[in-house]
Amino acid sequence: MNRYLMLFVYITILFLSIFYVTERSAEPIAEDQSRLLPVKMKAIKATDSTDEIRQVVLDAKSQGDSIAIAGMQHSQGGHTVYPDGILLDMKPYNKILRFDAREKTITIQSGATWRDIQDYINPYGLALKVSQSQNIFTVGGSLSVNAHGLDIRQGSLIDTVESLRLLNENGEILTLSPEQNPELFQAVVGGYGLFGVILDVTLKLTDDEMYEIHSEQLQYDEYSDYFNESVRADEKTKMHLARISLSPDSFLEDMYVINYQETEQESLPMEPQKLKQETLIAVPKFFLGLARLNEQGKKVFWNTQKTYSASIDGKLISRNNVMRSDSEFMEYSHPENTEVLQEYFVPVENFEAYIGDLRETLIDEGQFNLLNITIRYVEENEKAVLSYAKDDMFSLVLLINQGTDAQSIEDTGRVVRNMIDVTLDHGGSYYLPYFGYPTKEQMAEAYPRTSEFFDLKKEYDPSERFVNIFYEEYKE
Repeated sequence: MNRYLMLFVYITILFLSIFYVTERSAEPIAEDQSRLLPVKMKAIKATDSTDEIRQVVLDAKSQGDSIAIAGMQHSQGGHTVYPDGILLDMKPYNKILRFDAREKTITIQSGATWRDIQDYINPYGLALKVSQSQNIFTVGGSLSVNAHGLDIRQGSLIDTVESLRLLNENGEILTLSPEQNPELFQAVVGGYGLFGVILDVTLKLTDDEMYEIHSEQLQYDEYSDYFNESVRADEKTKMHLARISLSPDSFLEDMYVINYQETEQESLPMEPQKLKQETLIAVPKFFLGLARLNEQGKKVFWNTQKTYSASIDGKLISRNNVMRSDSEFMEYSHPENTEVLQEYFVPVENFEAYIGDLRETLIDEGQFNLLNITIRYVEENEKAVLSYAKDDMFSLVLLINQGTDAQSIEDTGRVVRNMIDVTLDHGGSYYLPYFGYPTKEQMAEAYPRTSEFFDLKKEYDPSERFVNIFYEEYKE
């Protein structure tokens, strides 16, 4: 009898253990790349079926659940998570649906990455018009932040979209374009997943040109004139980036620029240039690791960056490969620290004065572990409701190493808000995909159509089915 009792107890314990694990697995923890916002979700749903995505949305509506939409989760301010909501993981939804080499268009599902598209179109001698300089992100995620890139002639991603399809909370699929449902189109591109599920998009492509790399070194107070006279005025220069020193002996003074100029060749060779793969990751990873440690490490890292920029001067590279920058060396795992991005936009003509004030602000802050600043150009573009390019702007992308504890978050937030104040004082703005350090007042000043954006959210998603932490923090 005791043996049967023990067996009953064992089975009961086993059943309860299984039930407990199942219940816990039904409430997974999700977090973005910053690792600063771990969030308990009700469930994570992922599928490659349009019908199943629609059913997830309809089920959420019937049960009163919130939906947060995620791709690679490189947005760092809670844009892809919401407590006790459904996380809709779009990565499996990644098919290429249509491609027209003659018309230079491609239709892809929103979970596809830019790498997927490049792999597909490169053999046809075609390339993307706009994407980030790294190709690891999903198309849907990039549309949701209205990304920009290295091309100084193309502007923001919204200009390359011929049309897209959006699934709303009622399970309806709407076609959006600059001509069809334009109001909603301008809210969805750069709308951070708050209006529905972007299912697929038709993008305009361009030719995969061959470029010659030109690298130069200069001082920060020469940069605006140099850019206007030697870069923007030269029609052969198609792509551009710059970096500014964080070395203690030339802090925010020394710069180098890299320009990509169209060669005299009328077209690429008969065979398109092979897409490069990431190599020698250990070398840049090592020097970036030194920059994390101390000021001497930052000096070594800056000298290494300058040496590398000089070494590629005069080399040839295809457009697709320029838009395929190495990213793996930036992967960072630490039990107590993480790395976050900030991005600030400042009018070209204000750059010199802005850098002077930014330098003073950062020197006053002391222990702030800023690792890298990359500078790009973004042409004025106010087509998206939440447009960051109110003028012809330089974009400064800042890589920051910080702790994950509450005090570190507070300290970084103070410095970030101070930097944003400096940016706003010079007629600039900041990018929204990052951690929620800015205040509501700073957002309203940087984005004058903020109220309009949240009004459109109420109009097109009145039940607030599609939400995230970013929305919860900044909504009016």
